[in-house]
Amino acid sequence: MNRPRRSAPHPPRVTAPAKLSRHRPVTVVAASATAALVLAALPAAPPPSTPPTLHGTVTSAGRPLPHADVTLLTGDRLGVRNLGRATTDAGGAFQIRSTQPTGSVLYVDVAPHGDRSLRLRSVVGIGSGGGVPQRRESVVTVNEFTTVAATYALAQFTDQHGITGPSPGLENAAATSYNLADPASGKPGKLVTDQNNGTSNETLATLGTLADLVSLCAPEADTGLCQEVLRLATPQQGTTPADTAQAVLNLAHNPRLATGELYALAGRAHTYTPALTAAPEAWVLALHYTPPDVYAPGRMAIDAKGNVWASNNWLPGTRNPSPYVTVQDPVGDPILNSPISGGGMKAGAWGIAIDHDGSVWVPSYGGDAMSKYSSTGKPLSPGTGFKNGDLNHPQGTAVDQKGNVWIANFYGLKGNRGQGSVIVYPHGDPSKAITIEGGGLDHPFSIQIDGFGQAWVTNARLNGARLLDTRVPEGHAGGSVTVIGPDFKPTSFSPIKDASLDWPLGLAVDSKNNVWVPDFVSNSVTEIGPSGKITGVYGLPTAIAPWSVAIDGSDRVWVAGFGAPSVSVLCGVNTSTCPPGSSTGSLLTPPHGYRSSSIQHLTAVQLDQSGNVWLANNWSEVAPPTGGNGLVELIGVATPVCTPLTPVPSRPATTSSTACPSQTSTQIG
Repeated sequence: MNRPRRSAPHPPRVTAPAKLSRHRPVTVVAASATAALVLAALPAAPPPSTPPTLHGTVTSAGRPLPHADVTLLTGDRLGVRNLGRATTDAGGAFQIRSTQPTGSVLYVDVAPHGDRSLRLRSVVGIGSGGGVPQRRESVVTVNEFTTVAATYALAQFTDQHGITGPSPGLENAAATSYNLADPASGKPGKLVTDQNNGTSNETLATLGTLADLVSLCAPEADTGLCQEVLRLATPQQGTTPADTAQAVLNLAHNPRLATGELYALAGRAHTYTPALTAAPEAWVLALHYTPPDVYAPGRMAIDAKGNVWASNNWLPGTRNPSPYVTVQDPVGDPILNSPISGGGMKAGAWGIAIDHDGSVWVPSYGGDAMSKYSSTGKPLSPGTGFKNGDLNHPQGTAVDQKGNVWIANFYGLKGNRGQGSVIVYPHGDPSKAITIEGGGLDHPFSIQIDGFGQAWVTNARLNGARLLDTRVPEGHAGGSVTVIGPDFKPTSFSPIKDASLDWPLGLAVDSKNNVWVPDFVSNSVTEIGPSGKITGVYGLPTAIAPWSVAIDGSDRVWVAGFGAPSVSVLCGVNTSTCPPGSSTGSLLTPPHGYRSSSIQHLTAVQLDQSGNVWLANNWSEVAPPTGGNGLVELIGVATPVCTPLTPVPSRPATTSSTACPSQTSTQIG
């Protein structure tokens, strides 16, 4: 899914650690007994700190790996640096006394001496620049399992030179590897083996199968099998990987690669259990998180640290309105005393946005109000929420470059056709609410800001409002898109209509200001150019009933399916980041999309700065309507995108001290 490598990978390019400064010894001559007494009273200089020592064991194919070269490395946005080297003994053990690391991620690379086909890897530490606590291991076990975990979690930060990239995405990605594998024991992590994952989805078995593939390159394995692994892990028109770490990276970047052949080959190894019992549709790893009260989640927003905020429709096990907003850290743990109550929340809807101060705005669908929370989780709205603007079942929410908060005033099932409005809180001030009508607004559902400060709004229409109550499409709902300028007036080309716009719901803007609209009933995605002209309609091969879309840092379009729980990916306007032969709108996933036993009926998809794809399990059953459980994360499959949205998606940069542009930047029309 990323561009093919043009040259064979090389061992990590490193720079030697800086030499410690040498101080000349100072000779002190006591001139008198008094001077001697004074010197004797001075406290002794503290002894120099002892460099930390990493103790480890390397195994391959379940056996100790002797005489292997081990390198301890650290990486950040400035590059990769070598912290120390060692050679394993006859039992596969090693120890490295390193310089003090200062990077974003600490990891080890292992290769048998004289044989570079096998390369093992493990994360062993995380720096302080992310949304997770800093940590460093002192004892590690490196094997095929840790190699797969580290490679997938850090797939968007790894190249032939090693692991590098900007904060906080790099640190958060390194932390995610701990959810997949425990670097101390070399065994599966606590999360991938819990009741939500383990035997409940395919991820643990997929990890085992991938680890078995790597084990076919162990020193004592059949070299022919190893070469076949490397051959099959070669992308279309790409270069054959030089080692197993690059081979696994190719599968993370190209999940559809040789699934049947590689599955059959993995069956020749029997090192890791559980393993898959059938060939997968794609080499994708999904993790399922179910913190308290993350139930029937409508939509998510990801903050600057990588924390995932979610609106929630119902209380667990009921259809009673949820009074909670929830927030999880980048590895899925509830934080900020989540679930958070107060601020007027009553049944969070399909809307949530983060403003320039890091405050979170969430529509209270059942309370006809807006709720606001500080970045630390403190309610900032009154107990009834902000009702300014005569809110009536608000839905989509967005923040523009000036800090204005835009709200799609949906109207629910009440009223007649053509009702609904857009409410703006200028600079986030509800007391100055502006009501916008006209331009074809008809039960507006979603709202998104483009690079020029214009608001794009989907109109679900009254028929769509009724469908929203049942989630069962019956006939056509129709729909359109309204565009509102920074002057708060609908544009002259609004409303935008097309036969494909049949119950349009969530929408997203790409880096070129094209707008992508999923069409629930027509099972397609409509592309609209910046001037309002329809530039493409892309039918989906399977009736997934698409609800929501998100655009990654390569302008690829991620589509969340509600009707058939799945995630599909379309090539966007930047075709150079898609496989050879792709054009805009080409499907990059299997016909049914990426699927997992953990994925339920989806209403939202969002992307983070680590390249993870977050999905909202809104319903678990359609009949009778039953709330979905928690969030699902696809590990490392997307090109990272700055969070919160700026508002046009951009990829975090490594060429400047600021990885992401300001939310206040506006493109010149």
